[in-house]
Amino acid sequence: MWLGPEEVLLAGALWVTERANPFFLLQRRRGHGKGGGLTGLLVGTLDVVLDSSARVAPYRILHQTQDSQVYWAVACGSSRKEITKHWEWLENNLLQTLSIFDNEEDITTFVKGKIHGIIAEENKNEQPQSEEDPGKFKEAELKMRKQFGMPEVEKLVNYYSCSYWKGRVPRQGWLYLTVNHLCFYSFLLGKEVTLVIQWVDVTQLEKNATLLFPECIKVSTRDSELYFSMFLNINETFKLMEQLANIAMRQLLDNETFLQDKSLPKPRKPLKNISALKRDLDARAKNECYRATFRLPKDECLDGHTDCTLWTPFNKMHIPGQMFVSNNYICFASRAEEACHLIIPLREVTIVEKADSSSVLPSPLSISTKSKMTFFFANLKDRDFLVQRISDFLQRTPSKKPCGIDREWKWNVADPSSEEVPELPSSSPLAVSPTSALSHRPVGFCAGQVPTASQGLLKLFRRNSEELSGPKGAKEKMKEESWNIHFFEYGRGMCMYRTAKTRELVQKGIPENLRGELWLLFSGAWNEMVTHPGYYADLVEKSMGRYNLATEEIERDLHRSMPEHPAFQNELGIAALRRVLTAYAFRNPTIGYCQAMNIVTSVLLLYCNEEEAFWLLVALCERMLPDYYNTRVVGALVDQGIFEELTREYLPQLSEKMQDLGVISTISLSWFLTLFLSVMPFESAVVIVDCFFYEGIKFILQVSLAILDANMEKLLQCCDEGEAMTILGRYLDNVVNRQSVSPPIPHLHALLTSGDDPPLEIDIFELIKTSYEKFGNLKADDIEQMRFKQRLKVIQSLEDTAKKSVVRAVSGDIGFSMEELEELYVVFKAKYLMSCYWGNNRAAAARRDQSLPYLEQYRIDMEQFTELFISLTPWACGAHTPVLAARLFRLLDENRDSLINFKEFVTGMSGMYHGDLTEKLKVLYKLHLPPALNPEETESALEATSYFTEDVTTEVSPFVSELDICLHCESQETQEDKGRRNENGPDKEEKGTSPQDYRYYLRMWAKEKENKKETIKDLPKMSQEQFIELCKTLYNMFSEDPVEQELYHAIATVASLLLRIGEVGKKFSNRPTRKSEDCKANNSQDPVSEGESPTSEQSQNSAVEQRPQADHEDKASIDAQPEKTQQENQTLGDGSGEGQSSPLQLLSDDETKDDMSMSSYSMVSTGSLQCEDIADDTVLVGCEGSSAAARYGSTIDTDWSISFEQILASMLTETALVNYFEKKVNILQKIKDQKKVERQFSSSSDYELSSVSG
Repeated sequence: MWLGPEEVLLAGALWVTERANPFFLLQRRRGHGKGGGLTGLLVGTLDVVLDSSARVAPYRILHQTQDSQVYWAVACGSSRKEITKHWEWLENNLLQTLSIFDNEEDITTFVKGKIHGIIAEENKNEQPQSEEDPGKFKEAELKMRKQFGMPEVEKLVNYYSCSYWKGRVPRQGWLYLTVNHLCFYSFLLGKEVTLVIQWVDVTQLEKNATLLFPECIKVSTRDSELYFSMFLNINETFKLMEQLANIAMRQLLDNETFLQDKSLPKPRKPLKNISALKRDLDARAKNECYRATFRLPKDECLDGHTDCTLWTPFNKMHIPGQMFVSNNYICFASRAEEACHLIIPLREVTIVEKADSSSVLPSPLSISTKSKMTFFFANLKDRDFLVQRISDFLQRTPSKKPCGIDREWKWNVADPSSEEVPELPSSSPLAVSPTSALSHRPVGFCAGQVPTASQGLLKLFRRNSEELSGPKGAKEKMKEESWNIHFFEYGRGMCMYRTAKTRELVQKGIPENLRGELWLLFSGAWNEMVTHPGYYADLVEKSMGRYNLATEEIERDLHRSMPEHPAFQNELGIAALRRVLTAYAFRNPTIGYCQAMNIVTSVLLLYCNEEEAFWLLVALCERMLPDYYNTRVVGALVDQGIFEELTREYLPQLSEKMQDLGVISTISLSWFLTLFLSVMPFESAVVIVDCFFYEGIKFILQVSLAILDANMEKLLQCCDEGEAMTILGRYLDNVVNRQSVSPPIPHLHALLTSGDDPPLEIDIFELIKTSYEKFGNLKADDIEQMRFKQRLKVIQSLEDTAKKSVVRAVSGDIGFSMEELEELYVVFKAKYLMSCYWGNNRAAAARRDQSLPYLEQYRIDMEQFTELFISLTPWACGAHTPVLAARLFRLLDENRDSLINFKEFVTGMSGMYHGDLTEKLKVLYKLHLPPALNPEETESALEATSYFTEDVTTEVSPFVSELDICLHCESQETQEDKGRRNENGPDKEEKGTSPQDYRYYLRMWAKEKENKKETIKDLPKMSQEQFIELCKTLYNMFSEDPVEQELYHAIATVASLLLRIGEVGKKFSNRPTRKSEDCKANNSQDPVSEGESPTSEQSQNSAVEQRPQADHEDKASIDAQPEKTQQENQTLGDGSGEGQSSPLQLLSDDETKDDMSMSSYSMVSTGSLQCEDIADDTVLVGCEGSSAAARYGSTIDTDWSISFEQILASMLTETALVNYFEKKVNILQKIKDQKKVERQFSSSSDYELSSVSG
């Protein structure tokens, strides 16, 4: 490629000049090409270690003038062809012009200008986004693609110099981190190391320092452990590796592919060697941290942050920290973790102004809100720019107050002891929601008809006033008063200062009247609720009367949700719970509904109205407990792994015992999924939920550790899991809340209480206090780091489980061993994943439905199947292989959706690898009949039409009966009907008849299974063109076999024999059908299959039986029949008007090669083959080529047919053919070879992939 002219001082150092003229030199890097010797090894090592571009571009062109010692590099090339093209252009276009100049400086100036002009012209056609990447980085990306055979869609994120430890020897080289792969290349004195690892295969990433490996990164896969060290910045490298592995895990978990963010703001100054992708990933990491710290909506993007101080009026201090500005929020976090946090939504801001600077308040900024609060920030470095950014965001913020903001804390500000039911303003979206029917019961969702639309269930099922007048009531009022004082000093609502004092109040328990308000604040759910007015009401309306799997599960669990609480012992609470859970299932179909969501939601509904409970559920499922409630509860398993790790760290003695008993995995899921609500008395568990909404998962972990610590002595003496579970269950059942003003609710775990001694009661507040004292040093950042590590382990473990379950599901019907099936599954899944990130579109990613069984989740299309078929098939047919692959794909694709799953894939593979000669020939035979054979591939339209109309159900798949297909089609129709019912409302008649239809088809299916099993006699007969296609496949199949000459001779013999059998059969079958031939043709019936008499069938069968006994003399006498010879010559002549040589001219190179190989064998064995045989063979091989001519007048014999039994019987007479098809092939070796070149598929670059070493 052309280079912007760069100065070169030593032109001869490490380079050899190959061509020269007065103005230019063409040079080659020493050691490149043949030979090289020790100099080449040293130069190659130097190039890799110093990251020289000469490693990728070993040729260059220099510009020089006679008297100057300075050279200018103007072009480089990776191949001699590329550099020669540039050289010739310079000679043809510049040499004559340059000879005119007198001044050497003018010559150099002219050359530089010309080269710059060429580069500018080339860059016009490049995509604009690539210009963001610096030149040095583009060069590295080019190296990566050429070195590892990656296509252009594989984007490099960054590259680092490091050492890879191979044994005890470090190999210095370069680590390339791409979106989907980790690659390493080293060249040290002739020893080359190339590594390519997919991120989806990484099971563990660790940064550690050992005696052997000083501060290294360990990358583990299922097969190996790799160590990399000697990084310039190991922390940056490790962080980026974590991000990329996390993206890969997301792809495995929920099919979320990586899409680059094109809307990133451009940096103010160019960043050296940092790609746009790296900036994108850095921005993502900062955004995630920002959102997690301040509990902001998941679409909030950080714009920037700056150091500053915040004036806190409650203690009259300037607190140092950082200000964060995003599209909709201004946030502040103090340097000291507990000092102060502040969140200011821009929708609340009224005034932003620059105050006068002073020695006390340098560069101050004042922000005022609608709630009459003013915040002072000072010590801002770039105040003017910051004010401008905030102003820009304020202009984009909707000026009108969002609907629903009017009622902010309205019912909470009122007297908490008031018995009045607050009214919603008419502007509330909930007040105008339409009535709808659910469960055939009219329930209107509005303030007038549904009390839960405006208040929590506890207010509706209010306790007796006697409870409030006692000491517990007085304690509750003291708590409320403490919070009111806090609100007065620190502010109320979203703009409240959050300090250590706030945490202390939360630990003491939130008063019941304030619980809903503070849960919404601390979780961040309030932000989403006020910015999405009417969203919940719309969801409720849309989901009413809709039925799916999630709604069925919800209905099943509704009456299991806190059945001991009076609020859920009547239809009011149940209906509210149903609406909230159903609305969320329709908002997030990926999760839908998961058990344990009902328990958590029922508690939320006690303290909040329906809309608030809905948004709290959104915050829980999507932000605070990520991936907890999906089908595989991955998030809970991840945090369970963290809990085990923390137990090893803090309680090492107990950890070993718990591992032996296997208790942790049992207890932690129920603790985490329901936030202790299912294992503790309700009054105590609610206090846990209070702290959880303020602290996050950190608090659940530290309380869990405190519970284990409190029971350590008893647990250490346990003998089995059951005893340990009983001890923990009894302990949790006796955690009491003596301050609760609610009447005690009977707890289901009370059954665990021993009747001998009264149990020891544990105060919940003491337990919380102990947890902070002993385990309060847990940090949220550390937990996030541990979550990443555990996520890798959990998802890979789930993938292994999925693999085993799929393999077990298919192993019964398939001939492959378990090991072979597992290897095939890995290859199949890898091909699917490649299509997700290397495909031209994202359709592959959209194909994966997480709700389907594991067997159905990964499906590949014809293009991917063809690639796998080519690398794995034992029937290699050269250039004909893709055609055979397409036919097998059509045969396996039973539901005609152009996708096949793993079972269908291995079924097809097994048909080629396992079974006897008959089974393998059956597969091959079916590949040359519809639906495997496209009508376009043959000229017998009549045969194809009659086959599709009559036999489509029996031939749709080699492994499924026609009733399976019938059932499948009916189920598709029923699903469509159900979809229409969902849109237009339930249809009672359809709903009533549907089960009867299924029972009818099930009976038919059972009957079909009993009576009908496919035999070789069930296979339809093959037309002449289909037979020609079969012969062509066989010729191609034998082309590279060690005994190809014997095989050619055998198939030539068999083909000639079968052609004559077909002719004989035609004579018998035509006699009784001649009269009605026209009528049959009009009805699209096959004259051979329909009109064949038993006599003709017997005649054909007798011909087949006698045929193996015939020797070559018999065949020669048959060949001598003049009628037959005349028919053969006529067939040949009709195929083309140019005589016998014509068909050969229509063949491809491969086909010509095959034909010549066959013909040469025929010449050798003239003693056993007559001249007519050679003519037959020529017709046979050339007929596919002449099928194009056949469209313009070829007379294909439509009456000719052959049966599978006849082909089988003929093949059995040839030992070479029998040996070929019964030969065992090791598929594991083919899989191993396929993996070596797996990463090189679909490369769009113009270099040779074969040179890339694996």
